[in-house]
Amino acid sequence: MTSFITDSITIAYDDISPASGAERTIVLIHGFASNRLEAWKRTGWYAAFERHRTRVIALDQRGHGESQKLYEPQAYAREQLAADVLNLMDHLGVDRADIFGYSMGTRTALELAIGQPDRVSHLILGGIGGKLLERAPDVAGEPMADAMLADDPSSITHPMLRSFRQFADEQGEDLKALAAVTRMRNMPFDPQALAELPMPVLVVAGQGDDGAGAPEALARVFAQGKGVTIPGCDHFSAIPHALTKAAVFDFLDGVMEDDFPPFE
Repeated sequence: MTSFITDSITIAYDDISPASGAERTIVLIHGFASNRLEAWKRTGWYAAFERHRTRVIALDQRGHGESQKLYEPQAYAREQLAADVLNLMDHLGVDRADIFGYSMGTRTALELAIGQPDRVSHLILGGIGGKLLERAPDVAGEPMADAMLADDPSSITHPMLRSFRQFADEQGEDLKALAAVTRMRNMPFDPQALAELPMPVLVVAGQGDDGAGAPEALARVFAQGKGVTIPGCDHFSAIPHALTKAAVFDFLDGVMEDDFPPFE
């Protein structure tokens, strides 16, 4: 495991350059209950970027994978997660890179882009859509934290909560740390701050990702936004899909159509 220290916290990461030489650099930020190897290596992204002559930097966000586990919710403030990424870029001598976040990783990526726009060449937001702009529904209690800490996972009745708990168990994640992540209440993003981002932004999500909403609806907020819906995919199946990879590489190569496809 390769790691570095940021804010007295150990963060695990990979830094992989293609043998043929790198033409660009991308930083990959995984989602909740995942890690760099599950989200990006196993799903084929490392190999795809290598073929695309891209240097890959991928970290385990604090509380996940091989990075340090913390049990106080305030340790997972969005600003701190973004600072971990920026400090890793500094540690590796990377002044500017493409940034690709998925699910929870999109929040980290957006926080980074808003705070340090000059460090981001292209911004890719996966597993997210128009619901980011909506007011979060009032929910009694802490259902995701409860799901992470349930003694008997079969007692979890909500399908999405059950899926995340199953996913966390499969990855051997620290359930107490994940519960702390969910208890951190970050402020909603300011739509005006999103609209002022200067870099090209791709928003991509599965057609069946009910928690995300239409990616085109979110993409329209950005000055240079593009939205892509991946047919036949949900939140978990979109990330490894060949059409997601095609959309990302078309976007990075500058060959994506300017017009948005229609959506309902």
